[in-house]
Amino acid sequence: MNDFDQSFLEFQTAQHARRQAEDWLSAFESALTARDTTRIAALFHQDSHWRDVLAFTWHLTPIAGPETIAQRLAMEQTRVEAHGFHLPPARRQPRKATRLGIESIEAIFEFKTAIGRGAGLIRLSPNADNTMKAWLLSTTLESLDGHEEKIGPNRPTGAAYSRNFGGDNWADIRRKATAYEDREPTVLVIGAAQAGLSIAARLNQLGIDTLVVEKWPRIGDSWRKRYHSLALHNSIHLNHLPYMEFPPTWPKYIPKDMLGNWFEFYADVMEINCWTNTEFVAGAWDDTAKQWTATLKRSDGTERTVRPKHLVFANGVSSYPMIPEQPGLADFKGTVFHSEGFDSGEGWEGKNALIIGTGSSANDIAMDLHSHGVNTTLVQRGSTTVVSIDPSARLNEAVWDEGGLLEDCDLVASSSTPPLIIKAYKAVTQRMMALDKDLVDGLKRIGFKYDIGEDETGHQMKYRRRGGGYNLDAGSSALMIKGEIGLLQYDRIDRFCAEGALLKDGSIVPADLIILATGYFPQTELVRRALGEAMVERIGQVWGQGPDGELSNMYKRTPQQGAWFIAGSLSQARTYSKYLALQIKAMELGLLGPL
Repeated sequence: MNDFDQSFLEFQTAQHARRQAEDWLSAFESALTARDTTRIAALFHQDSHWRDVLAFTWHLTPIAGPETIAQRLAMEQTRVEAHGFHLPPARRQPRKATRLGIESIEAIFEFKTAIGRGAGLIRLSPNADNTMKAWLLSTTLESLDGHEEKIGPNRPTGAAYSRNFGGDNWADIRRKATAYEDREPTVLVIGAAQAGLSIAARLNQLGIDTLVVEKWPRIGDSWRKRYHSLALHNSIHLNHLPYMEFPPTWPKYIPKDMLGNWFEFYADVMEINCWTNTEFVAGAWDDTAKQWTATLKRSDGTERTVRPKHLVFANGVSSYPMIPEQPGLADFKGTVFHSEGFDSGEGWEGKNALIIGTGSSANDIAMDLHSHGVNTTLVQRGSTTVVSIDPSARLNEAVWDEGGLLEDCDLVASSSTPPLIIKAYKAVTQRMMALDKDLVDGLKRIGFKYDIGEDETGHQMKYRRRGGGYNLDAGSSALMIKGEIGLLQYDRIDRFCAEGALLKDGSIVPADLIILATGYFPQTELVRRALGEAMVERIGQVWGQGPDGELSNMYKRTPQQGAWFIAGSLSQARTYSKYLALQIKAMELGLLGPL
């Protein structure tokens, strides 16, 4: 086949995919407008899934099965009035794609509702009678009419400070805005890393007055102050923050100090009001005034009280270091600290180090110590999932590797319901095991306890469920297999002693340094310490899987009015900050009430 014939075939395929998608959307809109559950259900496979992100349900809602999908769509349509479903020319065009082993036509569409604009995704495949039916539908709310983000053609004119002779210029306005001497913030965001900066940037573009507080002296210190050798374990092209992509000259895996500096720059450029050296220490909800009383403590010991309507906890999947009781550790004569306090192995050359834990941080720290000539041993407390960063972990970047608009990739990535996510992770974990077979076999030979998750979904579901239990391997496993980094099973230890670890056989593993890479408390712990036990009980679990399989109380309304949570990777922060901001804006407009 020559180039012309190949191009013509691709054109015919694209045109066919477009016609199939247009026909399905037309039939869907007609049935939806009529609220005809029989006709709606007939458009879906028996094994079908719908994930709605705010557009119909004002929640993150997964639904399975054609009848259930049809009933919910028809019910919500009375209020939503969804219409104008079409294939937008500026977004990724319909195409053939294989997802979860199903050859499908995948198409991004847009539509309108009574209050705004939406977008979504369909995946179509032939039924037994060769009619195209959907096995996946996603719908998302993208904007509210009259309150669109102030970007592109909708950007501000700058008239407030342009050629304002004798008045305040931009710098004056920014100083006053950040001081909050004459007003209260509508939203208080706790934490100025990727989650906090993303939601603040989004809220700014929706005209919501937002203050971010950061306990460290500088924005970005939450990354700068991590261990010396840290770099991101996933690729740059999926880690951009909202509105601003990283420079094309930057490395694929961003070093932590580089990222920290970018956060500081980003906050300035995006005009984010942030108080550094400021810690959120207490808060109370006033149910009459419908606002919080939040106590903020500065590094000089002074306190400031603010009264926002909304608190957004953006302090990460983890909060305070978790330090479990270690028998005999108080008798140890060497140095002990949590992995959060580790910077570098410099100065420990020729010494002996024990690292309690075998997650990513423990392994990265072990490599750093080893590179500085430290005799290093990892102590394994429980079974661990190990995945090579490249090629295995990169399999989860496939959607972004396909290229195109970042917002299109994010839409595709966020379209799946929990059952489909589990199915996908099971499949990709099998591929990872095949790619990493030699690595895993070598670890097993030296007695390393290895697993691929409770339901064979690998490290990604471990992250969603508990935020740990895995190692994205940067090379420490090979060093363990060669014996250059030691491995000690925790159940061989009787107790710690002055010289190190006393084993059950009576021998001692000597140590000068013990690092507790034992993880962190979940976000709930910050809520407990700042808001009290009663509020923890009211809100419930944060992060982890909820009853519907979605992340618990994350990116959506919680049982406590005005309490919100955002956490996760940079791509999660970028994607879901948009939807969290829309919910807060809708509440401020009176379009959305408490849960």
